[in-house]
This record gives sequence, C-alpha cells and structure tokens, in this order.
Amino acid sequence: MGIQQAGLIELEPADVAALMHSGQAVLVDVREEEEHAAERIPGTVLLPMSELDVSAWPTFPGRTTVILCRGGIRSAAVGRKLLQAGHPVAIHLKGGLTAWKEAGLAVVP
Repeated sequence: MGIQQAGLIELEPADVAALMHSGQAVLVDVREEEEHAAERIPGTVLLPMSELDVSAWPTFPGRTTVILCRGGIRSAAVGRKLLQAGHPVAIHLKGGLTAWKEAGLAVVP
C-alpha cells in the first residue's frame, strides 16, 4: 500500500482515495491559496506551507491525515518537518495532485 522512507509514508492516489471514501482520511493541502482556489481535490483542508506552524498542526481524531501538494515535493518536506518536530508518522500523497489527476480521480476546477 504505502512506501516508507525515514518515517515518511507515501501513499498512492488510489489508496488515499479509498481512505477518503471510507471516511478514514483527511487530506491537508499545503499548496498556496491561489493554487487551491484554481484546482483542488474535493474535501481537502487548506494549510499553506508558507504558513506552516508544526506546533499547531491540526489533528483529526479517528482519521489519518494525508498531506498533499501539486507534485509531492512540498508535501514530503512538510512531512519531514512534522517528523523532526516529534510527530510519530507523516503520510503524504505520492505524486501529489498531478498523480491524483493522472489516476483519473476527481478534482474541483
């Protein structure tokens, strides 16, 4: 299902979609406001990387938090920052929004 690299877990778009569909995951989009406004995955929570405060990272009890960006670079960087700050696990969408769309999954234009 996922690939783990030094505490950072990458999930494929289909796996994230399944988790979201079952109510088990929340997607946190770390792109900037204008990127999110232009195109986004339905149901995402926006938390721009430029405003990142790891001490105030949101938690969603009973649900897995999955980080995403456009291509997977920023989400992986945010995941690593969370791990460095002491979070036990960080999960991000492998390939980001680009991979999500390539997998034929829904976006809101």
